[in-house]
Amino acid sequence: MNYTPHPTSHILPHRFSCLGCCRSHRSRRAQWLPLVAGVLCLSFAQQGDRALAAPEHSPLSASDRVSQVLPSTAPVSQGNQILLNGRLLPAAWTQWSSGGQRIGISDAGLAQTIGVELLNTADSTKQPVQWFSDPTAAPLNLATWLTGTLRYLDITDLAQRSGWQLQVNGATLQIASPPATVLAIRQSKQPWGDRLVLDLDRSAPWQIDPQNQAAVLTVNAQVPAALLQSYQAKPGNRLTALSVEPGTNQTRLRLSFNSQLRPRVWSLPNPNRLIVDIRPDSAIDRDILWAPGLRWRSQTINIGAARFPVVWLAVDPRQPGVILKPILPNPNSLIGTAPLVRTAQQAQVAAAINGGFFNRNNQLPLGAIRLAGRWLSGPILGRGAIAWNANGETRFDRLTLQEALIMPNGQRLSLTHLNSAYVQAGIARYTNDWGTSYSPLSDNEILVVVQNDRVLSQQTIGAAASSAVPIPNNGYLLVLRSNRNAATSLPVGLTLRLETIVTPTDFGRFQHIIGGGPLLVQNRQIVLNAKAEQFSNAFAIEQASRSAIGQTADGNLLIAAVHTNLDGAGATLTDMAQIMQQLGAVNALNLDGGSSTTLYLGGQLLDRLPSTAARVHDGIGILVQPNR
Repeated sequence: MNYTPHPTSHILPHRFSCLGCCRSHRSRRAQWLPLVAGVLCLSFAQQGDRALAAPEHSPLSASDRVSQVLPSTAPVSQGNQILLNGRLLPAAWTQWSSGGQRIGISDAGLAQTIGVELLNTADSTKQPVQWFSDPTAAPLNLATWLTGTLRYLDITDLAQRSGWQLQVNGATLQIASPPATVLAIRQSKQPWGDRLVLDLDRSAPWQIDPQNQAAVLTVNAQVPAALLQSYQAKPGNRLTALSVEPGTNQTRLRLSFNSQLRPRVWSLPNPNRLIVDIRPDSAIDRDILWAPGLRWRSQTINIGAARFPVVWLAVDPRQPGVILKPILPNPNSLIGTAPLVRTAQQAQVAAAINGGFFNRNNQLPLGAIRLAGRWLSGPILGRGAIAWNANGETRFDRLTLQEALIMPNGQRLSLTHLNSAYVQAGIARYTNDWGTSYSPLSDNEILVVVQNDRVLSQQTIGAAASSAVPIPNNGYLLVLRSNRNAATSLPVGLTLRLETIVTPTDFGRFQHIIGGGPLLVQNRQIVLNAKAEQFSNAFAIEQASRSAIGQTADGNLLIAAVHTNLDGAGATLTDMAQIMQQLGAVNALNLDGGSSTTLYLGGQLLDRLPSTAARVHDGIGILVQPNR
């Protein structure tokens, strides 16, 4: 779906293109994206806003255009914080030598610390940006350096053009920008909300700090005392409070809103201005080729009368160097959860989305996880799953794993689950992939120790979680729940043979599997049936944040996050199925959602603030090949 400019027409000259980024509208917990929004073509009809009309821009000279110098050697130094005009901010940076010393800042860090806006691009080797500049008449193209987990943008020439002083001090990059002054602060009501305009005497870095029904905008520019005394904030349509606080070479604006909105902040040149729009529909399209085989997308999708901002990654699994794999916070155990950001960084992947369901209380899995051909956790309840391999082949379907123990006399004992927190009567199996030990999940469990295919011992544990029983090497534990009769069939010394049947059978040939559910789309048709996958009725009709993974007709994968529509309501499962269809998915699977919904790329969350994202058990990670 193409983005349609708002009917407020153009405050930019007609030769400006509507390039920019989109920030997904999210649930009440997931307020604003940490990245700034893109340039949007707008206009004012009100008399008081004529001053926003931009004059013709003077093109930059050839020396002003940002060159592209890729690193030819390993980094000279690097770090994770920037001291900007005396203010310490988190951001990854690196320094290298390539015909002189060069400085790069991660794309997320550059947007968050300086306010530089990432524009759409089909070339992964350069990133066009807009920062008090005209992206049509005088594009700024920053060379990219992909390390495999982060994408750095070469700011050396941009810093020189902007008059920044750069200095490396250990793990800190120090940036000093020239002093700037706020010339005016203007405020106006609009049919869609409110607009603030800060006139500046020159370009200046800025940062936005979204909060609960509020935001703090910090601009590295001094506000004169006379302007501060004369300015009077006015109530707006959505703006409930505004205060202007002066500081040393900076001005801080505190904004409060009457609902969970995210301000859209963007810059214009000639004259230099910062525009702050407070509106519910601030999302615009984004299409950035972040790395070969990995594209960052966002756009607003219409589902009936509802409009859902969607952010997703389009992945070509056949692209050399692009690898997908399940990721977990604890490499030695299935027990534990962590924020997806931490798990992704620990796994050294460039991108990730949260994966399957889990028990939030005991932090244990509730669905299939298969990694490198090894079942870490079995599927439950015949729910939907995705399987894939290193060749880029993918399979979506409802999945079952049936294990059975075969005794010397031919007797069979069916097993219910493998390494799962799902508890039901029967016999479950737990291996070392669960961890070094097992603590009972229910009362009065009988634990049978099997090593080298032979029963070693039996014991009954009365209370859940009352003790931990070691899981043997080269063996497993059988956990009997409400099935005491089976214990008599498993005497010490008995030899056992394990049989495994996967349905559909071709799932067994795939290296990696992640379970979720319900299955949303199969062979281009919506096949959503929450009841068949034993989800509750409440879950089936709930409006919530959603995560999903899909496959297009050409074999690409889509990993998508959706929070709320423009009216503030979450997505139903049917909404999500239709959204995935509109994105081009011919197969699609719902993943864990709600506060778990998290989409990560290059050190940042694309869909929500980190403070609003819950800890998750597992995810799907994407590795990319470095370009150095």
